[in-house]
Amino acid sequence: MQYYLSSTLLLTILLAIGLIFFLRAASKDRTTVVEVFSSLPALEVLDGITSWLELRGWRSDGGDIDKKVLKFTGYVSSSKWLAIFLSLLGGLGACSLGLVISQIFPFVGYWPLLLSLVGAPLAGLIYKNRSSRSETLEMRLINQNSHSGCAIRLRAHRDELIALEIDLSKTLKLKSDGKLLTSPI
Repeated sequence: MQYYLSSTLLLTILLAIGLIFFLRAASKDRTTVVEVFSSLPALEVLDGITSWLELRGWRSDGGDIDKKVLKFTGYVSSSKWLAIFLSLLGGLGACSLGLVISQIFPFVGYWPLLLSLVGAPLAGLIYKNRSSRSETLEMRLINQNSHSGCAIRLRAHRDELIALEIDLSKTLKLKSDGKLLTSPI
């Protein structure tokens, strides 16, 4: 085998591995816990967060009064555009692999190019199946003081917590440690 063909095969396999890791990262569970503080009374803050969640499609799933926990469930759907993009990348990657295989083994002809017919839909389907799921959000009242406000611990998907912090920080006077908005991930 010529050197340029073997190096091209190695690079193509590395690109395929990169696509697999990208698929895993795109559908990874990013559940995070954050504590928020407010100078408003706890009942007003909990009602504000509850109504905001219901507007976004979350359903109340009960909770535990003794532990001061409220639970909500919601369905997160996959991004159609990201599924199309990943299908395109999977098809191009499989086509590239097919071209390299047909150059290394010329006796097989151009049949390896048919790998793109498998790679394209497979990448989109893997993403769509793994990223569409039911999510939960838990709110726990940590501290309640009529003079200094309240503290609430939230456990949910990182993106939902960021949206909550951005949308409700002014109206409910929510403050957190700020790690969600400054994190590079």
